[in-house]
Amino acid sequence: MALNREYAAYVEDLLSPVGGVRVRPMFGGGGVFCGDLMFGLIADDMLYLKADDAFADDFAAEGMAAFTYEAKGRTMSLSYWQVPERIGDDQDELVAWAVRALKVARDAAAARPARKRKSAK
Repeated sequence: MALNREYAAYVEDLLSPVGGVRVRPMFGGGGVFCGDLMFGLIADDMLYLKADDAFADDFAAEGMAAFTYEAKGRTMSLSYWQVPERIGDDQDELVAWAVRALKVARDAAAARPARKRKSAK
């Protein structure tokens, strides 16, 4: 399914207090970015936010599940969790959760070793 541009614009509007949030088309859905950092995704008109173990517990307590997809006959799970409907309906709370997801994404990026760039020959 292709990214629903109206829903993407709605998400950008809801998350505008975070600052610099943009949705980019990716793999039939959308990546939710702040600058070059992806902290959320959209699939089938549902918003998912990046979560570490502690934040994932909050999603699970709301009855939400991690984003999954099928690849090579296996179900793959990502560290992005579906936003509970009650939070999606409350901009202030959604922004607070998005800021937390952005921190998780920043921490994960900082923990990754720097990529070596190939030099031009």
